[in-house]
Amino acid sequence: MNTWNEIRGFPLAIRLLLVNQLGVNTGFYLLVPYLATHLGDDLGMSAAFVGIVLGVRNLSQQGLFLIGGSAADRLGARGVIIAGCAIRTVGFALFALGDGLLVLLAASVLSGLAGALFNPAVRTYLAQEAGERRAEAFALFNVFATTGALIGPLLGSALLLVDFRASALTAAGIFALLTVAQALVLPARQVPPATGSVTADWREAVGNRAFLAFALAMVGMFTLENQLYLLLPAGARHATGWDGAAGLVFLVGTIAGIAFQLRITRALSRRGTRGRWIAAGLVLMGLAFVPPMLVAGTGTPPDGPLDATLRALPVLAGALLLHLGVMVAQPFVMELIPGFGRKELTGTYFGIFYAVSGIAAAVGNAAVGRAMDAAPGGGGGPAALLPWACCLAAGLVSAGAVTWLHRNGTLPTTRPVPVAVAA
Repeated sequence: MNTWNEIRGFPLAIRLLLVNQLGVNTGFYLLVPYLATHLGDDLGMSAAFVGIVLGVRNLSQQGLFLIGGSAADRLGARGVIIAGCAIRTVGFALFALGDGLLVLLAASVLSGLAGALFNPAVRTYLAQEAGERRAEAFALFNVFATTGALIGPLLGSALLLVDFRASALTAAGIFALLTVAQALVLPARQVPPATGSVTADWREAVGNRAFLAFALAMVGMFTLENQLYLLLPAGARHATGWDGAAGLVFLVGTIAGIAFQLRITRALSRRGTRGRWIAAGLVLMGLAFVPPMLVAGTGTPPDGPLDATLRALPVLAGALLLHLGVMVAQPFVMELIPGFGRKELTGTYFGIFYAVSGIAAAVGNAAVGRAMDAAPGGGGGPAALLPWACCLAAGLVSAGAVTWLHRNGTLPTTRPVPVAVAA
């Protein structure tokens, strides 16, 4: 109940952005996780062409984050958010209506471009509207995003009982509704006139050594967060011998987020400093990969339902720790980013930060995947512990880097968040 009262205490614009993120993640995850299967099994495309289509979508998004951030600064975050959702509506509709390679590539480019536009723009708008309550706003944002990431695959798997086109059209419909809602409800804000060129803005942000150091220090957070979609689901399936166990990883996070995210952020925001809690969150994220090691080295399948349940517990404990680490660190990370530069360049800073995180996630996933391949066929032995150990090290190294930046006075300072009055 406190969470819902807290939501009502924010302005209408922030409430709409929270619902928007729920819809964005629901629409995205009901389609994209099943796209590779559709391309390969339904359309008969080779693995190479499947990789090209998926790679183009990812490259379009990660490579254009900087453009989306600058557009939010110069054109206004509201218009960029609306444009991004409208473009993704078209992109997802093309996945439903086309089966030729050129059409699919166009759909991939458009859906990736859409994410590059509205991801930094939404966070820019949220940071500007929330004021001193940024951490709480981003905490709620995280709850809605996690919930959408759970609802999406469940809805997508149900729609696949009809066919893939039903999933794609439903996803396109969700983004169409979001586009209309934002155009009608999201307030427009005056955009200060730009004083220089876009390239000058980029040089200013990239030349900010404190910001770049922080972005690089946070590489571990995004690498580990992405293991919610790679290593932990694989670990859950291996431990239990049940493909559905992967869904429990998301269920644990969603329940924990709804129950604890806002309470954690509000409690920590009144104690200590942001850098301290970000480092603590990263330590938790790293330690999350220790419990699954207890079952990762077993090369034999579980002996019955009871054994499968007992083996699942360490993996789910790791998933819970990872979600808790994200809940501790992420709202404060989002809160600090605008503090590194001028208010007029908030979108640019978010764009660069997410470009760095996208590259980090890609490289991190490749490294973890390579470590997973070191245990052929998902077998046991010391090699099976390698990916979990790599993730543990990544979390601890990132935590150490953030601690060093905090002690050097590199991170922006923020005032304690005032106690909010429930509506």
